[in-house]
Amino acid sequence: MRLLSLAPDRPRRGGPRHLTSGSPALLLLLLGGCLGVSGAAKSSRRPNVVLLLADDQDEVLGGMYVPSALCCPSRASILTGKYPHNHHVVNNTLEGNCSSKSWQKIQEPNTFPAILRSMCGYQTFFAGKYLNEYGAPDAGGLGHVPLGWSYWYALEKNSKYYNYTLSINGKARKHGENYSVDYLTDVLANVSLDFLDYKSNSEPFFMMISTPAPHSPWTAAPQYQNAFQNVFAPRNKNFNIHGTNKHWLIRQAKTPMTNSSIQFLDNAFRKRWQTLLSVDDLVEKLVKRLEFNGELNNTYIFYTSDNGYHTGQFSLPIDKRQLYEFDIKVPLLVRGPGIKPNQTSKMLVANIDLGPTILDIAGYSLNKTQMDGMSFLPILKGASNLTWRSDVLVEYQGEGRNVTDPTCPSLSPGVSQCFPDCVCEDAYNNTYACVRTMSERWNLQYCEFDDQEVFVEVYNLTADPHQLNNIAKSIDPELLGKMNYRLMMLQSCSGPTCRTPGVFDPGYRFDPRLMFSNHGSVRTRRFSKHLL
Repeated sequence: MRLLSLAPDRPRRGGPRHLTSGSPALLLLLLGGCLGVSGAAKSSRRPNVVLLLADDQDEVLGGMYVPSALCCPSRASILTGKYPHNHHVVNNTLEGNCSSKSWQKIQEPNTFPAILRSMCGYQTFFAGKYLNEYGAPDAGGLGHVPLGWSYWYALEKNSKYYNYTLSINGKARKHGENYSVDYLTDVLANVSLDFLDYKSNSEPFFMMISTPAPHSPWTAAPQYQNAFQNVFAPRNKNFNIHGTNKHWLIRQAKTPMTNSSIQFLDNAFRKRWQTLLSVDDLVEKLVKRLEFNGELNNTYIFYTSDNGYHTGQFSLPIDKRQLYEFDIKVPLLVRGPGIKPNQTSKMLVANIDLGPTILDIAGYSLNKTQMDGMSFLPILKGASNLTWRSDVLVEYQGEGRNVTDPTCPSLSPGVSQCFPDCVCEDAYNNTYACVRTMSERWNLQYCEFDDQEVFVEVYNLTADPHQLNNIAKSIDPELLGKMNYRLMMLQSCSGPTCRTPGVFDPGYRFDPRLMFSNHGSVRTRRFSKHLL
């Protein structure tokens, strides 16, 4: 986790340039259920918060983990502070609970923006992509405005740059393809600046700005379409190699990739960077406006993404969904009152921690919520002797239908997200759960698949940061058993039980008898096919 912006030149991957920090600490006033931030100085108003959320931006600077490497489940985790098995959003479809009526009824009233509005008196502003199925006719259409939002400018369904429809506080507004008035990233910048100019000055505010970039179709603004012509996807050690000893979905990728596939992913990588230059402009305008209005020093700014992305790793062309670092790790940059500049924390942070942290900034107790995450505000403030977690859960439910892809008849039924050369990025049994563990001595990932093999992948990221070698068959069996048990515990956790000591924590207790049922058989993994 990095507590400062990128350097003030053009970014390596198009990230924001203007999140410099070093402001004095400021105190909150008391309101509703919000008791204020301890250890800060007096202020006329509680701190404001801005959350900038990119779409599919992989980690560059050191960041945080996502509990699911897919848009809708990850965004649901940000909003609720819960793991997917607790908010029940498993994929990007209505059937997978993505912006479904069930989600609206059960989860939306308990999101952290709803708490900020109802309990802490914050003005709440949303602009951009919400959830992938938002606006679906079967789930209330664009007239649905989730509880807790004072101002609502939400994109219908998935990311676009032109020819889209917004819900403006519940009323549809169509946009065309005129750059000066329709380019979505710029539209989000403009409505955000309008909010800052015309909002009430008597209440603190929370803004969530969710850009389409760098999601496909990677349509850059005209002035940036020729940028980065000499940039190519990174040729790191796991680029364009066979995924030996990995799950069958990874092993099916064709290695080496064809020249046309490599040209395609290089072009996609370049276009992704180009789209992020408009996000950079948005951040610059936002920070300058906050400074002009005299509010920058009383505002926390978070920059992150919903999930990572791969471009050629293990010969998978482009997508997300996989369990590896490139798909589950995202940027996290923070600036704000009381945060010293030029810090990088190695603490294990996940996006389920964003809601608890922002509520903590507002002075609302995590104990009053059902959230699984933790507040990392003490980390931002430089607290010493802090007790923190050593592991997080990652879980994903694969998508695929029980039919053969007509373009790839040689492949078995159940695959999806297939490319013309019959390399597929997902399948119904690409369903897995992982424990990602980081401590002073260990840097491990333990994963199990819900398939006929009950396939296991284990990586020592200290010795193998690119996750080339699956050590499941060579690791100490006792440690393997502990990781297996910890995974089962996390998959059934809720709220405080998601924050219990991990395998390498001093307070961890392991009872091998708990791995067996009353009949002596090994406990089975808790994968759910139907979570709704």
